[in-house]
Amino acid sequence: QVQLVESGGGSVQPGGSLRLSCTASRSIFSFENMGWYRQAPGKQRELVAKVFSGGSTNYADSVRGRFTIFRDTGKNMVYLQMNSLKYEDTAVYYCNAHTIVKRDYWGQGTQVTVSA
Repeated sequence: QVQLVESGGGSVQPGGSLRLSCTASRSIFSFENMGWYRQAPGKQRELVAKVFSGGSTNYADSVRGRFTIFRDTGKNMVYLQMNSLKYEDTAVYYCNAHTIVKRDYWGQGTQVTVSA
């Protein structure tokens, strides 16, 4: 069983920054990709960003240029640096690990609130 533990959420003013962290219980190279998803109240969970085992990345159009996903393979950690935060970024953010056999693991979620 894979454990994903997130940290780093909180409240921030518009234009501010936060960094989310996700620690995996095994080597992140064992996953096809790892990513961050978010779910706002009343909305479906959506992809924010993902990083593939080879290092390439994907971003949702709504966060491209503001958010950066990166990893520390030695620590089995994936990060999401969020800059220029907007009200609409408010959501619960979930870390995801996707295996080559199409199995998904999820963290418990961390709340990000952007408010004045």
